[in-house]
Amino acid sequence: MADREADMEIRSDADAAIARHAVVLCHPEPASFNHAIADAYCTAVKGLGHDVVLRDLYAMQFDPVLKAEERPTVAGFRRSPDVDAELAQLRNCDVFVLVYPIWFGTPPAMMKGYVERVLGSGIDPRSVQQRSPTSFLAGKRLVSFTTSAMSAPWLNEQGEWMSLRYLFDRYLTNAFAMLPDQHVHFGGIVPGMSQRWADQYLYDVTQQARHVCATVAAERHQAAVLATKHLRRSA
Repeated sequence: MADREADMEIRSDADAAIARHAVVLCHPEPASFNHAIADAYCTAVKGLGHDVVLRDLYAMQFDPVLKAEERPTVAGFRRSPDVDAELAQLRNCDVFVLVYPIWFGTPPAMMKGYVERVLGSGIDPRSVQQRSPTSFLAGKRLVSFTTSAMSAPWLNEQGEWMSLRYLFDRYLTNAFAMLPDQHVHFGGIVPGMSQRWADQYLYDVTQQARHVCATVAAERHQAAVLATKHLRRSA
């Protein structure tokens, strides 16, 4: 009996160390720095033994246009087949990572469409207002990596940075009942940028990925330990 309990704890610890990350990349240029960010994050996550699924929206030719019947408030609501397929890809993900450039102060239309059609699929606005969403994102982590040609001080001066944080990041975490978000921004991303700065930025991405993995693993381990103790008390 003791051996079985010990084996259960070992399996629980192993399971707790494994998390699944969904990386949603939105940039039309395959050689873009945004692609390098996504690659660095995925490589770091895999190196730590976590699972990762990359959704390259432009490469997928994702359709960002919300259909009338996809609105949750209309009679006969139904998901389109491509949305159902996408939700299947995201099943059991613990961390959702958005990688995109800031264009004219906001995320690209493709990313906004992904939020509307996939991440927010079936979410009734009334449940958002009442803070009782039934989203599959509830309790998950949101991490964002963004880039811009402009510097961070310039974005702050224009009010763009705080607007993005409130109108996109924080709204999403509240609307979907996600955990507090983390957002890393890289400014001055222009053709001919210094390789030294590029390497430093990608190092920062790797460190952020390691931090996220460690946090999720610790939380899953703690949950596994509590579940094991509960089973022992119930036995």
